[in-house]
Amino acid sequence: MHSQNHWGGAFDIDGAEDDQSRNMDIDRGALQHQHQLDETQQSWLLGPPEAKKKDRYVDLGCVVVKRKLLWWMLWAVLGAFVLIGLPIIIAKNIPKKKPHAPPPDKYTDALHKALLFFNAQKSGKLPKNNGIPWRGNSGMKDGADLPDVKGGLVGGYYDAGDNIKFHFPMAFSMTLLSWSVVEYADRYKAIGEYDHVRELIKWGTDYLLLTFNSSASTINKLYSQVSSVGTAKINGSTPDDHFCWNRPEDMAYPRPVQQASAAPDLGGEVAAALASASIVFRDNAAYSKKLVKGAATVYKFARANGKRTPYSRGNPAIEYFYNSTSYWDEFMWSASWMYYATGNNSYISFATDPRLPKNAKAFFNILDFSVFSWDNKLPGATLLLSRLRMFLNPGYPYEESLMGYHNVTSMNMCMYFPKFNAFNFTKGGLAQFNHGQGQALQYAVANSFLAALYADYMESVNVPGWYCGPNFMTVDDLRSFAKSQLNYILGDNPMKMSYVVGYGKKYPKRLHHRGASTPKNGIKYSCTGGNKWRDSKKADPHVLVGAMVGGPDKNDKFKDARISYAQNEPTLVGNAGLVAALVAITNSGRGTGVGAVDKNTMFSAVPPMFPAAPPPPATWKP
Repeated sequence: MHSQNHWGGAFDIDGAEDDQSRNMDIDRGALQHQHQLDETQQSWLLGPPEAKKKDRYVDLGCVVVKRKLLWWMLWAVLGAFVLIGLPIIIAKNIPKKKPHAPPPDKYTDALHKALLFFNAQKSGKLPKNNGIPWRGNSGMKDGADLPDVKGGLVGGYYDAGDNIKFHFPMAFSMTLLSWSVVEYADRYKAIGEYDHVRELIKWGTDYLLLTFNSSASTINKLYSQVSSVGTAKINGSTPDDHFCWNRPEDMAYPRPVQQASAAPDLGGEVAAALASASIVFRDNAAYSKKLVKGAATVYKFARANGKRTPYSRGNPAIEYFYNSTSYWDEFMWSASWMYYATGNNSYISFATDPRLPKNAKAFFNILDFSVFSWDNKLPGATLLLSRLRMFLNPGYPYEESLMGYHNVTSMNMCMYFPKFNAFNFTKGGLAQFNHGQGQALQYAVANSFLAALYADYMESVNVPGWYCGPNFMTVDDLRSFAKSQLNYILGDNPMKMSYVVGYGKKYPKRLHHRGASTPKNGIKYSCTGGNKWRDSKKADPHVLVGAMVGGPDKNDKFKDARISYAQNEPTLVGNAGLVAALVAITNSGRGTGVGAVDKNTMFSAVPPMFPAAPPPPATWKP
């Protein structure tokens, strides 16, 4: 069907025009008067105009928008999701490798070795995985004749290069190790030593629980030492732990046990060791409870009225070696640990009673009382109590005493800096906290631990530093001091040698140590038969890895000679301080997101609200 042509003629236009039409005259006037076509006429020629589209709207409730705009918005969101959101989702679902911890620094390397020293010092039946091939079972008959100790006093640690078990420094060493774990458990875990250090602590606390009737609530004696003949004289001639030069495995002389019916100092330290360890082992409820119970019993014995004679007084087997000069510091120290372990308010009430720091002379600004050691726990106790104020701030009625402890702690830290001339320093930079006497390094590391720990405490509560008179000292200043002492010990000293055996290329090789110097060759040497190894100029046949020796003299000089026990003998206390200082200063754990210290570990037993302190009991006697 074809369209009709309403105008007539054909649809096609002939391309040839005739001459008439081509030559026809044009009426120009008609052109000039031509008018515009109206809409109807235009419609004839152009067809109907396009109908205008009306905008459509969408009511969104709170606003009305064009549908076209809404579609643009939806497409924009979808496009953004495809371009941005989808890649993010995919990226997040791709398995990621855990970030690697930074490589161990030198402090971590030294820490691994320092812990091994305790394995080498173990007494008793050794575990198969002890890791020291030249050591074996020893002291298996210690305390065998004691009627009240089933199995005797087997276990524990030998104190130094001899074969004596001194319970006073042993307990302090366990307290130091436990404190370092309480504060820096995550760092120990990060460097793979958490299980190891806990095993070392338990070896010590298991033994300390044998030194008294830990199942009772009241006791009347405490075993204080296991040593030969009860004298262990330096220049004696009777076979004993000093006269004989034997491996622990070859001891053939009597080893009687010392006991004390009054021991406020020793009892306080054993209580501190057990209480601090109970915090370390809170994941083992039964063992932690056992430690707390034992700590409460021996603490009660230490605080008993009428039994305030130091454990070492008048006892030549102890007095020459580990004489205790006071017990008030142990009272403050043990009460602090008992409070952290139990949350029992009676302990903090006693620790903050104004009469205690007065009797302990904690606020007397005595120079030697600012030095933390096995004989002076005051700097450690005041720092522990400062911790309570800094993190919990219990307020009245404890605030006055806690503020005093905090101020003393800050003053103690000021004395660490050479610029204030409180203590002498060698030209090489070693602090002379014991005034140039032997075993200088054990004092340097113990106080370096406190310095690094106080820096971490301040950093944890966003405090940048403190004032030493008009001088503002920063947390970095404290860490620099601690590092300077550790660096000296690890080789940055005038002798250019490490004082930690097995660390670095140059270290002591002729230790004053019976086990390390006597070969394990199948020969059991007699008491004096081992003297050939004591007097030998050769290097030790066994490397006592991780042992920190006594250290150089006040002129930075060191003699690597076996006979020099002041310089070349390692001790439990020295290595415990070394371990604590190293873990406090290492950056290995910090790099994995570990906080400065675990603020909450010690407070898990502490009640959130502090009731008013009860008045001291009538039996409290200064």
